[in-house]
Amino acid sequence: MKLRLAALIAIAMPVAIYAHLAAAQDNAAPLAKPTKAVVAPAPDSKPAPKQKKSAALNQYKTAAGFWQQVDDDGNVGGWFYFVEKNGVYEGRIVKMFKKPGAPVYSNLCEKCEGDQKDAPMLGLTIVKGMKRDGHNYEEGHILDPRDGSLYHAKMELSPDGKDLSVRGYLGIPLLGKTQVWKRLPDDAIAAADVPPESLGPEAKPAAQTTSSQ
Repeated sequence: MKLRLAALIAIAMPVAIYAHLAAAQDNAAPLAKPTKAVVAPAPDSKPAPKQKKSAALNQYKTAAGFWQQVDDDGNVGGWFYFVEKNGVYEGRIVKMFKKPGAPVYSNLCEKCEGDQKDAPMLGLTIVKGMKRDGHNYEEGHILDPRDGSLYHAKMELSPDGKDLSVRGYLGIPLLGKTQVWKRLPDDAIAAADVPPESLGPEAKPAAQTTSSQ
């Protein structure tokens, strides 16, 4: 099988034309300054950065949440929503952006198999079966909806929980490509507006399960 490195991670390019992504704002609240009651405060209050880092770690312990995928040229490919489901993590497309000059693909995953055959691209689960081990996620797969190909995949969450290194590969991890996705705010899309998991028209009713963060 011919390895196409560019297709391993750039999997959210396929579909419809949406507005350009607005930059996410940093909502981190400033740390409180020491009060006069503190005895002999150290200059510049060095413990403050540790407190901020600890707060970030407590806020983002897992890959669950919204992520923005950007290609090597800086083009936004899509937004993904990761959830923990039946003990593994998976991510589905919840917003799509067309790369300038790229062809327009079908709105359906025509070459997908099983329950995803002819499923709408929006809401399609792309990242599947990621088993968490601390900051690492392994034994997963990434679907390329353009041709239905399924690649091995692994992920690594940064210590502050704001970056997700996603690597798709064929055979062994050495033969692959990594992209770093950026976390979006938890309210990037209102809960009521998050596209549900997309399945094809022939999917069995029992497969229509609900995912939760």
